[in-house]
Amino acid sequence: MEKYKIEVFTGDYEDSGTLNYISIRLIGTKSSTEPQIMNKLSVFKMGEKNEFTVECRTSLGTLLLVELESNIRYFNGDNWFCSKLIVTTPEGTQHHFPCYQWLDSKHKILLRDAVALLRNKEAKGNLLDQRQQNLEERCKVFRWREFLPGLPNGIDVSSVSQLPPEIQFSLTKSLNFDITGNKIVKELKWETWFHHSDVWNNLEELHQLFKHYHSKTFDYVKDHWDSDEFFGYQLLNGLNPMMIQRCSELPPNFPVTDDMVKLSLKKEMKNGNIFLCDYKRLKGLVGNVVNNRQQYVAAPLCLLFSTPEKKLIPIAIQLLQDPGESNPIFLPTDSKWDWLLAKTFVRNADFYEHELNFHLLRTHLLGEVFTIATLRNLPSAHPLFKLLIPHTRYNLHINIIARTNLISPDGAFVRYTAIGFGGVIKFIRNATASLTYSSLCLPDNIMERGVDKIPNYYYRDDGLDLWNVITKFVQRVIVHYYLNDADVERDSELQNWIKEIFQYGFMGNVSTGIPQSLNKVDELVKFVTMVIFTVSAQHAAVNNGQFEFGGWMPNFPSTIRQPPPTRKGATTEQTVVDAMPDVNTTVNALIILRLLSTKSSDNYPLGYYPEELFDDSGPRQAFTDFKTDLGHLTAKIEKKNQNWKLPYTYLSPKNVDNSIAI
Repeated sequence: MEKYKIEVFTGDYEDSGTLNYISIRLIGTKSSTEPQIMNKLSVFKMGEKNEFTVECRTSLGTLLLVELESNIRYFNGDNWFCSKLIVTTPEGTQHHFPCYQWLDSKHKILLRDAVALLRNKEAKGNLLDQRQQNLEERCKVFRWREFLPGLPNGIDVSSVSQLPPEIQFSLTKSLNFDITGNKIVKELKWETWFHHSDVWNNLEELHQLFKHYHSKTFDYVKDHWDSDEFFGYQLLNGLNPMMIQRCSELPPNFPVTDDMVKLSLKKEMKNGNIFLCDYKRLKGLVGNVVNNRQQYVAAPLCLLFSTPEKKLIPIAIQLLQDPGESNPIFLPTDSKWDWLLAKTFVRNADFYEHELNFHLLRTHLLGEVFTIATLRNLPSAHPLFKLLIPHTRYNLHINIIARTNLISPDGAFVRYTAIGFGGVIKFIRNATASLTYSSLCLPDNIMERGVDKIPNYYYRDDGLDLWNVITKFVQRVIVHYYLNDADVERDSELQNWIKEIFQYGFMGNVSTGIPQSLNKVDELVKFVTMVIFTVSAQHAAVNNGQFEFGGWMPNFPSTIRQPPPTRKGATTEQTVVDAMPDVNTTVNALIILRLLSTKSSDNYPLGYYPEELFDDSGPRQAFTDFKTDLGHLTAKIEKKNQNWKLPYTYLSPKNVDNSIAI
């Protein structure tokens, strides 16, 4: 009689569930055991390890698979979370079987050990069958759906409850997420403002909103939001550091002259000191009606100058795309209020580009694409699945919430911004059409925008450092399994993965530059680096500071209540106040920004992998070294920040999550 020692580890979650009937079956190369109940008198509890013995009369041969099944005896909830199993053979060999799934009475779970293998290197028939069965079951659950033409496809479910439990937020996090809105109102003492339908009477009135909230960054923004220097700083290191690009030739629809800006534009362009932000995607969008008040949308062009003192300042702003007498070019030499209103329209335009393009589309929606493609095409034994799943697990849950609030006729974005539902869809569709592979790869994007030499660009500097750390980590894992380019070419699961990303995420648009296949190890390393960077670092850069930079509403208004001025000299302080969102819109928009930038209750920092998915020493050492490299980068960034009045912390690894979780 052969005896196998079984160690079962329960999930370390408050809602992991408890039950007392689980059967287990061991499957080997020669035979398998009958299902045996693992000690019916024992109860599995949160974070516990339970030990059992399974006996079999004949040799199993090499242990291949473990099958688990529950017998419908629940005391808390409908399912139970199993982290992993360790099986010790009669010869003393240990096999690690990662699970990290919820076990219920409806399905059996078939587990294989933690050794990662490419499909073409899978030798045993039973394991090939399990591999195929794993994908077939996943494809039934994770189906593609086109929500709106021209936008990336998403998962075909209508609510979070339809997702498999293992990719949903924990119960604790879900409850916290649901109550956070009310908690924010109470924390900031906004109860009396929440249903206020009036408009602001003056800018000083806004200070009453923040009697009970202060932070170093927020207070700095509040004190400097109207300065030209801080305006330029934000385009480099604020919420949207992606719009700015070097200007080597003025657009024909932006007739700025040397006399206007008191510079030789041709000379300064040649020296690389002139930059442009062009919000042309907003052209033609019609203003929404919010709280029975008409709202307005501009599509500005903003020219900036990098001064000899290494400051980036705006030097000319045109609020609409088509030049003309009724569309003047505003200058710093104009009246204080003309210039401030022009900058406010640019900040409002930046709000739309940031929220809909660089935040929603380029992190959330693409993160959902990467997640679905991974779950549908890479079985649990695939090394890329093991590498990517910690970075994609919660993307689907948060995206269902995001779509409800941002891409729906009754969503919060439509209710509290100047763009109606039709405008939102048109804008995202245009932004999707402009997506390119190079724009998602930070080193390429920096060079394409010509911002490789602009001073004080902390997003660029920290981002490139982090990109390189991720690349080093990804390469070490990849080359452990893909020994040469032929291994990449022959990996049919990998090729199906990239094809679905190209087809469903980028609508088969060849001009995006997204690869339709991967043929070299270096190509694979770069693409996987881009995926991990997008859902971790890039999301942190455009998400985590939303309340710190956007909480002071005049700096980041969600809507404008006045049309763009058609002439100079008519703007007053009251004009600027009248342009601001009303009180109700302000408070509701700020609650959303606060919610989005609040760290979740069970977040995992980049480099922290609670799931033990790899059994190979090479990748395990790569994970250890990755965490060490991230620690060194964190120390480097913190040391650098000591010298700055306004530290840039959003790409410090300790502030970056593994995946999009909020």
